[in-house]
Amino acid sequence: MWGRSVRAASAAVVAFALAGIAAPAALAMPAAPALRLPGAPNCPIFPATNVWNTRVDSLPVKANSGTMIAAIGAGAGLHPDFGSFARYGIPVNVVTRNQVTHRVRFTYKAESNHVPYPIPAHPKIEAGSDRHMIIVNRGTCRLSELYAARHTATGWHAGSGAVWSLTSNHLRPNGWTSADAAGLPILPGLVRHSEVKAGVIDHALRFTAPHTCSGHIYPARHHAGSGSCANWPPMGLRVRLRGSFVLSGLPRSVRVIGLALKRYGMILADNGSPWYISGFSNPRFNDAALHLLNRIHGSDLEAVDTSTLRNG
Repeated sequence: MWGRSVRAASAAVVAFALAGIAAPAALAMPAAPALRLPGAPNCPIFPATNVWNTRVDSLPVKANSGTMIAAIGAGAGLHPDFGSFARYGIPVNVVTRNQVTHRVRFTYKAESNHVPYPIPAHPKIEAGSDRHMIIVNRGTCRLSELYAARHTATGWHAGSGAVWSLTSNHLRPNGWTSADAAGLPILPGLVRHSEVKAGVIDHALRFTAPHTCSGHIYPARHHAGSGSCANWPPMGLRVRLRGSFVLSGLPRSVRVIGLALKRYGMILADNGSPWYISGFSNPRFNDAALHLLNRIHGSDLEAVDTSTLRNG
C-alpha cells in the first residue's frame, strides 16, 4: 500500500477472447439484485441508503473533474486487481458467531478499534505488503478488517484495525484511518464473482491512485497524501464511467463492471497504481476477459460532485 510512510507521519499477454458472450442488451435492465456475500446470506453489505450502495449517475460532474482525472492518469487504462489466481486480489474470511477471538496489537494504536477479532485458525490474508485481512461474522453481521496482519511469536499484530456493523451506516470518527488509507471499509468496494455471474453490481467499487492530496472528502475519514487538493485527488473522490461510453462488444464481465461504473462509480480509497480496481479472486474468473477493462481509460471517466451525498 503506497502512502503508508505518509500515514506514519500523518497517521499473460492478454488474449482477445470474446467467444460465447451474451448479447449486450442482456445487461440493459438487470432483473435481480446482486447476490449477498456467499456464506453470509443474512448480512447486507451495509444498508441500501449507504453511499457505497447509492447510484451517482444523475449527480453533476465535479467542477475540477478534468484536473482530477489528469492527475490520476487520463491515458491509463483500468486494471482489475483480482482474477482467477488465488494469491491475487483481497480474500474474505467468513466466520460463525462461535469463532474464537484474538487480541491484536497495532502500530497505529490511537486510530484502531481495540476489540477482540474473530480470526480463524488459518485465515486468508492478502498477498504482498498490504496483507489485508477481511473477516465477516455471519452470525453477528460484523465486519472486521486489518491492515498488515501478521501472526508473531507474541500473537497477532497489525498496522491498523477497524470494525463495522454491516447493518449500520455509522462512519469512523473523522480523522481516523481503518485498514484502508481513506478510513473506509474495504469489503463494500470489492468486485465479487457471484455478482458478476448474476449480471449486476449494485454498489460502488474501490480503486487506487498514484498520488493523493493532503485532504479527504465524505465518506472518507482519513488521508495519506501530500500537496494541494486543487491539483491532486482527495481520498473519497468518486468517479464514474461516462454514460456515452459504448460497452457493447466487450466481454460480459467487463460490461457488468462497466455498467456498475456508470451507475455507482468507484471511490478512491488508497494510494497505488492508477485505476486499479479491487476485488477478490475466484478460479472461475476469465482473466483474458477481465483484462479488457484496459479498453476503458481515465479519459473515459469523470469525477462526480458528491457534496450532497450522505448516508441515510
